[in-house]
Amino acid sequence: CTMEGTRPILAEIQALVTRSSFGVPRRMSAGFDYNRMVLLLAILEKRAGLLMGNYDAYLNVVGGFQLDEPALDLPAAIALASSFCDRPVADSLTAMGEVGLAGEIRSISNLNQRLSEVKRIGFTYCIVPETSKQAMEPVPGLTLIPVKTLRQAVDLAFA
Repeated sequence: CTMEGTRPILAEIQALVTRSSFGVPRRMSAGFDYNRMVLLLAILEKRAGLLMGNYDAYLNVVGGFQLDEPALDLPAAIALASSFCDRPVADSLTAMGEVGLAGEIRSISNLNQRLSEVKRIGFTYCIVPETSKQAMEPVPGLTLIPVKTLRQAVDLAFA
């Protein structure tokens, strides 16, 4: 869930991670900052133990959106991990949070607005930063899953 001004907008992020057939793996992103994607791959490798150094990685934001908000780090990282591990993310799950270099999940702005939109669209589970726990208002019908680290979020994300 990204914010366009004061309006929350949900976007789908897709990823494909596959073994590289060349010496230097290819990285490509559409709708997501390329450098941020490469950084997330490095964090996934170092902090979550997913050795992606010899893999091509492609990241796409569905619908042609161009997204550059830090709150999209966690969903992008989960999408990359899902493809690498070849394990799907549950259809009823969404995630939001900034990923720090140490693999920690950092708080984001406008969390309550984002959570209301997530519920309105029909999601039932949401992975959120544990550091935002105090500011979160309960949303009936939406189960919040607070996490501290990227490794923890990746482990919880798979169906």
